[in-house]
Amino acid sequence: MTRHNPTEAEFKVMYDRHFDAVARYCLRRLPEPAAQDAVSEVFLAAWRRFDSMPSGDEGLPWLYAVARNVVRNANRSQRRSLRLFAKVKRQPSYPEPSPELQIVRNEQDSELVAALGSLKPDDQEVLRLRAYEGLTLKQISLAIGCSEEAAKKRVARALERLRKAAAINQPVPSGITPRAAQQGGEQ
Repeated sequence: MTRHNPTEAEFKVMYDRHFDAVARYCLRRLPEPAAQDAVSEVFLAAWRRFDSMPSGDEGLPWLYAVARNVVRNANRSQRRSLRLFAKVKRQPSYPEPSPELQIVRNEQDSELVAALGSLKPDDQEVLRLRAYEGLTLKQISLAIGCSEEAAKKRVARALERLRKAAAINQPVPSGITPRAAQQGGEQ
C-alpha cells in the first residue's frame, strides 16, 4: 500500500519505530562515524520516498534494502579512498631544498628572467609559449602563424640568444642542478 506525502507526525512514528533496527544494521557493517552518516541517509531516503514506502511490518525490510544500498555505497567510497591514498603514497616525495639552495635558485631565476626580458618580443613570445604554456613546436607554429620548421628554428635561435644574454655556456638538462648548488655552495 502506498501513502501520500508524509506529515511530520507520520514520519516520526515510522522513524521512532525503526531507528534502532536501522542503526544496528549500519553499525554492524560500518565504523561508527560512517554508520551514523548511513543512518541519516537511510531516513532521508525514507522521507523523500515516504509515499512509496510500505506501511506496517513491511516498512522495516524496505528500510533494510535502502540501508543495504547506502552501506554498499559507503564501502565502495571507502575502497576508492584507500586506493587513492595508496596511489598518492606511492608518489615520490621530494625534500624541501635547503635555504642556501633556494637562495641560489632564486638568484639564478632572477638572472634568467632579466635575460629573457632583454630579448626581442618575438623571441620572448616563442620561449614563453614553449616553457610557460608547454606548447609543442606544431602548436607554436599555429600560434605565431608560421610553419613547424620555422617555429623550430625560431625557438632554437631564441634559446641561443637567451643563453648568451644569461651567460649560460652549456644548457643544463632539466632536473639536474650543479653539484655546488646541491651542497649549498660547498665542494
